Amino acid sequence: MTTASLVRPVMCVVGARPNFMKMAPILRAFAEHVPAIPALLVHTGQHYDASMSDKLFADLRLPSPDINLEVGSGSHAVQTAEVMKRFEPTLDEHKPACVLVVGDVNSTLACTLVAVKKGIPVVHVEAGLRSYDRKMPEEINRVLTDQVADRLYTTERSAEANLVREGVDAARVCFAGNVMIDSLLSNREHARPASATLREHGVDPALLDHPRGYGVVTLHRPSNVDQADTLAALLGVLADVASELPLVFALHPRTRANIDRFGLQGLLKPERMAMLPPQGYLEMVGLMQGATLVLTDSGGLQEETTALGVPCLTMRESTERPITVDEGTNTMVGADVQAIRAGVAAILAGHGKRGRVPELWDGHAAERIAADLYRWLQAGPK
Repeated sequence: MTTASLVRPVMCVVGARPNFMKMAPILRAFAEHVPAIPALLVHTGQHYDASMSDKLFADLRLPSPDINLEVGSGSHAVQTAEVMKRFEPTLDEHKPACVLVVGDVNSTLACTLVAVKKGIPVVHVEAGLRSYDRKMPEEINRVLTDQVADRLYTTERSAEANLVREGVDAARVCFAGNVMIDSLLSNREHARPASATLREHGVDPALLDHPRGYGVVTLHRPSNVDQADTLAALLGVLADVASELPLVFALHPRTRANIDRFGLQGLLKPERMAMLPPQGYLEMVGLMQGATLVLTDSGGLQEETTALGVPCLTMRESTERPITVDEGTNTMVGADVQAIRAGVAAILAGHGKRGRVPELWDGHAAERIAADLYRWLQAGPK
């Protein structure tokens, strides 16, 4: 492939909130590469909160999508099928040099399957992460995407070992670092102060003026919020934690709806817990970087807290990001209320994990991806 042939664009796919943080630095690196790598941004519309989606694009300085498939919500099968149906004509029209997907959402797998069946190379950023929990839909998306992708970029060295164990040729794999951390580091200075975020939502910022600081909570996974007993137990232990440390709780719509559906409002402590709607990226970065601890079931927050040096307790039984536990600030506590209490007590006693920032989580992963991808396209994908 000659340099001129790179006039054919790289088709970059985003579908849901985590994708936006990963794609923003990649598109900037493509534009800054010499020569520039042409790109088309496709938003599948899997993330169906239009106002939140627009705000994230603005916060991350992401360009407006070139194409929006406007798929919206639905079951996993319906959403995946609808993305595939709408994505295929887009490929036929634009004939990209390759399709670049990030992460593990339904859009990632759907667009990968369409591209592969049409003979278009697929590039997967954040490949090789494994929780080994097949009950998580994201795990299925990760495994299947990696099996058929042509170029795979990893965030940590253990990811390549996972891929090779699954039969992926190591020659297809490139350790580039973590683009999520590229976004974090480039946006820290733009982060919104926590006090301003609380004030905007009618919460007295004095809540944060506590000798021990404050904690940040996110909770949204079906395994934690879709069963009344589990959700009640978690809200109960969060109320206990709030008696020792004020909490800022960014409530996911699913979680808020289930609190109402199960009649669990009485377990909340509004005088010690700032109950906020879902927050924008810059707001969350501001909240996290000033926090004493983070309690979450999010994947991305495990990485971001490690990069920020903030102790994190992850309310899940497994993680696809073990490096955050082995090297970073993350501790897995599941939905075990005793483990959560013990983890919080240790952090408040000054024994929280500070860890270290993993290799190549340095803010330059996207630049490495751009340089390698350009060489790979020049050589001709095999």
